Amino acid sequence: MTMRPHMASSLGDAGGAGKPAGGGHACEGGSEIRPPPALCSPAMAKRGRPPVPDVLTPAEWRVVELVRHGLTTAAIARHIGVSRDAVKAQERAARDKLGLAGRDALRHWDGIRRGSARPRKGDAMDPALGPLGQISRSVERLDRARAFFRDRLGLAELYAFPGLAFLDLGGTRLMLRETGARGPADILYFRVADIGAAHAALAARGVAFTGAPHMIHRHPDGTEEWMAFFADDEGRDLALHMQAAPPAPAPASAPQATSRGS
Repeated sequence: MTMRPHMASSLGDAGGAGKPAGGGHACEGGSEIRPPPALCSPAMAKRGRPPVPDVLTPAEWRVVELVRHGLTTAAIARHIGVSRDAVKAQERAARDKLGLAGRDALRHWDGIRRGSARPRKGDAMDPALGPLGQISRSVERLDRARAFFRDRLGLAELYAFPGLAFLDLGGTRLMLRETGARGPADILYFRVADIGAAHAALAARGVAFTGAPHMIHRHPDGTEEWMAFFADDEGRDLALHMQAAPPAPAPASAPQATSRGS
């Protein structure tokens, strides 16, 4: 039998049976055994993911932060657009790396990802509570609630996600959270400089007030508390609130000086 040229070059000589022609690695030559060029590149010398300069990978951090936020596995999967099994795998990998026994331990783990803007332990920190940063309000339908708070009330919308919208309340965020069902909600009192003007402007936009602005209390120093109630898109109470300070007393007139001998 006559051996075909490509078979001969593949088998090599008797001293190097089984090796490509040339006696070296497949990437070094051979007329027939030629792997894709990418396999011969230095970048392929080490397989697997590149090392991450942090205790967790970015994908693991994303899941860990949502676990610490209190979301369920199903909610995390919906939020980031992956399967539940993928979420479980990332959470399990993070717990294994950190030596944590379960989800509750992970929720209370206080690690900070590398490169975060948050101050790390040991940096100067102020433990005092600051002003109210965010208020959460459940809504039946997010699209309808956004139209009411943004278009009717004139609140600036900061950003929105599936099922969530954030609006600005003079530096405090209002988070609207869609639940798909109507339910009770605490009253939000919007502070205004002129309750009469605010009442008239909102009424002109179609906001339904349950009554006119009215004073509910006068403080010993004469400061008056005024309110006016109106309904949101689900018929729940909201209110305008104004504190009207009494006018400052007129300065006492200085006694007129009299000249001697008058």
